[in-house]
Amino acid sequence: MLNLERIPDQIGYLVLTEDGAVQASGGDLENNEAKANIISGMVNLTENIDPKVFKKNGCKRISIVYDDFSYTICLSNIEQ
Repeated sequence: MLNLERIPDQIGYLVLTEDGAVQASGGDLENNEAKANIISGMVNLTENIDPKVFKKNGCKRISIVYDDFSYTICLSNIEQ
């Protein structure tokens, strides 16, 4: 697995399974199941959008940007 702790300027990370369980975590997000549930819900929401607009499994990355920080959600190992 990629060593996520070595990414410059990151302050935390979560690696989730397909069903939203925390597989790995560190920094400010270590064992943060509340944020894991929110992230999992957002990813699942993308699967319920009109398929004419977004194809199934079409979402690969979600960015949530604030003035001082951001969250980047990347999906991998998605079956097409």
